[in-house]
Amino acid sequence: MKYRKKPVVIEAIQFNGTASNLEEIERFVGSQLKYEIFDSAWEVGKGRPYIRMQIKTLEGDMHVSVGDYIIKGVKGEFYPCKPDIFEQTYEALEEGDS
Repeated sequence: MKYRKKPVVIEAIQFNGTASNLEEIERFVGSQLKYEIFDSAWEVGKGRPYIRMQIKTLEGDMHVSVGDYIIKGVKGEFYPCKPDIFEQTYEALEEGDS
């Protein structure tokens, strides 16, 4: 038997490794996010911070790598998704679509 995934609109944000992106992710995920920043050179404009990030998911803590998307699921849960899987599974909506 074959099955088709139901069309579901999700919210997601991609982790690009920058400090400003980390702030966006922190607002998006809230208390489910755990992270550590290593190397403070970025604070004086010397490159990107090294951020180790994890998200509390229904299956436990999961590591988030630069490039991963963080998805808010249908029950309000969060989980990371590799970019290639995300791009094969989801497409961007036009403004006003839902």
